[in-house]
Amino acid sequence: MVNNKIIDSGLLGQRMKIVLMTSALIFIFIAIVIPNRISLITPSAFATLPLELFLLGLILLTQRKVGVIIRAIAACLLSIGIIFKIADMGTYQVFDRPINPVLDAHFLANGMNLLQGALGHFGALIAALLLATLLVGIVWLVYRVLGSIQALLRVAPIAYGKGLSAGVFVWTVLSLGGWQIASIPFYDLVTKHVSDTLSSIDDLKVFSEVINDDPYADVPNDSLFDKLKGKDVLVVFIESYGKTVLDKPDFAEHIRPLLKQSSADLAAKGLSARSAYLTSPTYGGISWLAHGTLLSGLWINSQTRYDRLVMSTRPSLNRLFQRAGWRTVAVQPAHTMAWPQGEYFGYDKIYASQDLNYHGQSFNWITMPDQYTLSALQAMERKPGPRAPVMAEIAMISSHAPWTPLPKLVDWNQIGDGSIFNEQAREGDAPEVVWQNTGLILEQYRKSIEYALSNIVSYATNYGDDNLVILVLGDHQPASFVTGEPENHDVLVHLISCDPKVMEAVQDWQWTEGMLPAANAPVWRMDKVRDRFIAAFSTQSASFAQLDKR
Repeated sequence: MVNNKIIDSGLLGQRMKIVLMTSALIFIFIAIVIPNRISLITPSAFATLPLELFLLGLILLTQRKVGVIIRAIAACLLSIGIIFKIADMGTYQVFDRPINPVLDAHFLANGMNLLQGALGHFGALIAALLLATLLVGIVWLVYRVLGSIQALLRVAPIAYGKGLSAGVFVWTVLSLGGWQIASIPFYDLVTKHVSDTLSSIDDLKVFSEVINDDPYADVPNDSLFDKLKGKDVLVVFIESYGKTVLDKPDFAEHIRPLLKQSSADLAAKGLSARSAYLTSPTYGGISWLAHGTLLSGLWINSQTRYDRLVMSTRPSLNRLFQRAGWRTVAVQPAHTMAWPQGEYFGYDKIYASQDLNYHGQSFNWITMPDQYTLSALQAMERKPGPRAPVMAEIAMISSHAPWTPLPKLVDWNQIGDGSIFNEQAREGDAPEVVWQNTGLILEQYRKSIEYALSNIVSYATNYGDDNLVILVLGDHQPASFVTGEPENHDVLVHLISCDPKVMEAVQDWQWTEGMLPAANAPVWRMDKVRDRFIAAFSTQSASFAQLDKR
């Protein structure tokens, strides 16, 4: 009896070892071959023969202290790869790109600030320690798993060595034969990240050299925007207003008719519109990169570039308007804290959330509905009577996720302090309900864009006159799970005005007449808008002639 129990116990232990060893091998295989993008994680992604698996086995055959050191190095390298893959999955989902240590280092500081705001200093510290523990835990786990594999290999090192060498030979034959199954996924991942990091460093060196080389910096003030003299100019960014609203059938069947109706509504009030497309430097978020790109005339596609920009002397579009005699303001309802970077742009006044005097309830994360934002601008900066013309940069945020609850337009004369929106702010499903249903998420996003467009058109038809010019554009596409087309960074742009001379000035832009851009409408990079806007609305003096020669 005793012997049977010993035998059973031994068999159980042997089976457990087999299970653990098999699990260890599967874990390492998955860690090496799993793609760094969620959409690419399919069964076919694992139908591969990675060279790294055989090489890892061979180096783990090393004996004594050298073997321990090699195991530790291998664990660190493999852990770094795992961490980068996890990070890539997140950034691909939101920004449609892999993580970049140079460009994305700011997320650590921003994350800590966010945690401090939500959890307090102590809570943020605990969260940071938990994250550090998780990272160390990954390294420890990989080290232990490699230790188990190393112990197995040392049972029969010669036999396993021959088997692994044969695997390398087979891999080489398959690779030379052009078989895609022979892969080096981990090597490709690491080298791609190293290459991207080095390229980013080089790019920043080049950017630092061109940032202050601005052809419009020395143009005389009286030559700037003289064709817009006396007019209020509003540059309005609509959150997540991407070309997907026209490309995706479920969106287009609602948005296209709305844009056509918007054209008719504007025309009925004597307003004209021209529309086209812009390519945004960002995707799914980081809206300030789009703002910086449009206003600086430089391609600001990373936080590092943005940081360099706001420390430079390059005049923004806002500052050029300021030089030409306009009062420049920023209307930023999403800003609830200090914004030191705003100093660069050259605003006479920054209206953050608390400065807009909204006394209604917030719409979840959205501090106030877009209609109130425009109403506050009208009351504070566009009052009738003698005043300097206004150039305002305005952020419309009602189309920002989570897209619930959604506001509705009310009579402009009844907006007051915003308390009229309280009932709307209490309506609709909670985010945790909406975000359990992909179809509902897409519907809410589409409705938020409908609201944003209706709001702009309503404002223009109510307050538009010969002295109002509105440039409306999307800042970026929504996240890829909304668009389904992460490679497309295009957004819509519209120019609205009552004055026929404004449209004559941009005739050579060849934008589509009305609010619905044609399929073959021009597509500009967003950094081209600033210079073309300046050239279109400024007298072509001798100074500009010199620019044309550059």
